[in-house]
Amino acid sequence: MKYTDRIYGEVDIVEPVVLELIAGPTMQRLKEIDQIGYFEPHFPGTAHSRFEHSVGDYLLLRRYGAPLDEQIAGLIHDVSHSAFSHCVDYVLNVGSEQKQNHQDNIFADFVRKSEIPEIIQRHNLDLERILDDTNFPLKENNIPDICSDRIDYSLRTIALFEDIHNTKYILDNLIVIDDKWVFRDSESAGKYAKLFLKLSTDYYSGFPSAMMFATVSDYLLHALTQGYITEADLYTTDKIVLEKIAAHLGHDTKLALLFDRMNNKIPCKDDPLDYERKVSCKSRVVDPLCLRDGVIRRYSDIDTTWADITKANLKPKEYFLEFER
Repeated sequence: MKYTDRIYGEVDIVEPVVLELIAGPTMQRLKEIDQIGYFEPHFPGTAHSRFEHSVGDYLLLRRYGAPLDEQIAGLIHDVSHSAFSHCVDYVLNVGSEQKQNHQDNIFADFVRKSEIPEIIQRHNLDLERILDDTNFPLKENNIPDICSDRIDYSLRTIALFEDIHNTKYILDNLIVIDDKWVFRDSESAGKYAKLFLKLSTDYYSGFPSAMMFATVSDYLLHALTQGYITEADLYTTDKIVLEKIAAHLGHDTKLALLFDRMNNKIPCKDDPLDYERKVSCKSRVVDPLCLRDGVIRRYSDIDTTWADITKANLKPKEYFLEFER
């Protein structure tokens, strides 16, 4: 299969198990799940899907020689995302605003109830091994380490919001040593770390994200409360959920107000002294490994100010939203 990716260009995907997984309904659903949630009203023209990122994670792992089962783990790692991605963490009681980990908590059960186990077993691969992230140090690491998931989604954000040429620079300077992601030098590690922090500050945990999480969750929660949608609907697609709720906009004035807020049509400010809605956003920062005089070191070992920056930016961001109406 020929596949064109905004980061890795045109590639051939030929591995039968990967082709079957991509063609299956569980992966295909991700084409209709926005990667960030519902960011288009705030940044028009930047929408991209969980499918794009998931295939990108696989392509990145393949590019750097990860074993097939780790590539598959990267490919399927986001299948348990609901409609509107992390917005659901602000809707359901099982979610966490500060950790945004609902999809991780349900991942294994979600996969087991899909067609994925049958495909994996038919190709003589070990499902339980693929579901266990401890087996795959390139695919998953805790912040502030970098991993294929973190690298790929940040490259996509850089391509959309910053300068796409930076994605080539990052890939050209990133290598794998002993199952660890390592930058060739401290200069490239620092450039990536600072770019990642900018992405987090401006987008992942910025004020527009706080507005998005709050307004989308308020809209969905009202629709759930009124019976316009069910919790099961949240595991369909963004489009399906929006269409089901839209049928009630004409007779529900509160829903219409929440719809306008969600679509960024009502001004909002951050005011801790006078606010309607408090929102926490998961903050992200990385402290990558790099080579210095032939030795693997953390970037913060070289730029000692980065240790304090990392510590400060691992704390969730808080916002206090006050809408004009």
